[in-house]
Amino acid sequence: MNPKVDFFFDKARQWHKEFEKLRTIALSTELQEDLKWGCPCYTYEGKNIFLIHGFKEYCALLFFKGALMKDPDHILIQQSENVQAARQIRFTDVEQINDLEKVLRSYMFEAVEIEESGAKVKMKKTKEFEMPEEFQNKLDQDPKLKEAFEALTPGRQRAYLLYFSSAKQSKTRESRIEKQIPQIMEGKGLND
Repeated sequence: MNPKVDFFFDKARQWHKEFEKLRTIALSTELQEDLKWGCPCYTYEGKNIFLIHGFKEYCALLFFKGALMKDPDHILIQQSENVQAARQIRFTDVEQINDLEKVLRSYMFEAVEIEESGAKVKMKKTKEFEMPEEFQNKLDQDPKLKEAFEALTPGRQRAYLLYFSSAKQSKTRESRIEKQIPQIMEGKGLND
C-alpha cells in the first residue's frame, strides 16, 4: 500500500466501496502501487500493468496491454475504436467486483505474464489513420504546413488526425484545422 495513493480513495465520493475492493484485490497481487495520471496504477518492475479509474457511469480496471489478453470471460472492453492497446473491465456496483474477484485476480496475473514476456501491442502506423480530406487539401496547398506536420512526432500527428476526423461535419473539421494550424507550425502537439 502506497500512502501517496490514499488520497484517491479518501476523496472518492462515487465508487468509494468499489475502489476499495479493487484496491484490495490489486494489492493481493503484490504489484507496486503508485499514483499516475491521478489514478492508482499497479506496476511490475517499473512497467504499468493496470490502473483503477472512475467515470460518471462506471468505475473500471484498465489493463495497459489488454488487447493481448485472452479474455475467456469476455469482460474486456475497448473504450473506443481509436484505443489500440488498453482494455477495461467496467463495474457499476461492488457486487459485480465480488462476483468476479477470482477472475480479476487471474486477469491481473495474466497481464503480468504478458509484460514479462516482452510482448508488444502492434500499433497502427500514423499513415494508417484516416486523413480528413479537408486537412489533406491544406497540406497540398501549403508546403510549409506539410513540412511542419511531418516534423511532428507520430503521436502528435495521430492526435491531430483523430481530433480532425472525429468531427462529423466538414465545416467543423475545417474550423478545427484552421484553429490548430498555428500550433502545428510551432511544432506543438494538440495538447501542448
